[in-house]
Amino acid sequence: MKINGKVLERQNKRKEERRGRLLPEKAMKCPKELKYVKSHEWVREEGDTVKIGITDFAQESLGDLVFINLPEEGDEVQTGEVFADVESVKAVSDVYSPVSGVVVKVNGELADHPELVNQDPYGTWMIEVSEVQEHEEFMDSETYEAYLETDEAKA
Repeated sequence: MKINGKVLERQNKRKEERRGRLLPEKAMKCPKELKYVKSHEWVREEGDTVKIGITDFAQESLGDLVFINLPEEGDEVQTGEVFADVESVKAVSDVYSPVSGVVVKVNGELADHPELVNQDPYGTWMIEVSEVQEHEEFMDSETYEAYLETDEAKA
């Protein structure tokens, strides 16, 4: 029956959503004002400093975050090197710095509330860096979204 078909279609859609698969209409768009790198971090330029966080793709892959270990203010970070690690219910993962510079601020809220990254990955930064000397090759939002469709991004 047609009615049952529609009910089943809705139930199947709900099951997919519960499994955590992002449906195309539900997928989070990458904000255009941010820059992205292949290791799934984002950068927001703010005058002489940049703020760094992880992308929606990264937090979705990790699952619920339970702990974030961040550097201290005054520490130096280097392009392509680990600056933090995040612990989720699935695993512990490294977070790589897309820039070289000096950490001038650390998001202290994340010590007690790492779940903020899951709730708002593009609004929740981890560190702010000044004296930026070099950076990885950045992608704009369109290029990063296209990259997410590749096998390399999912590896």
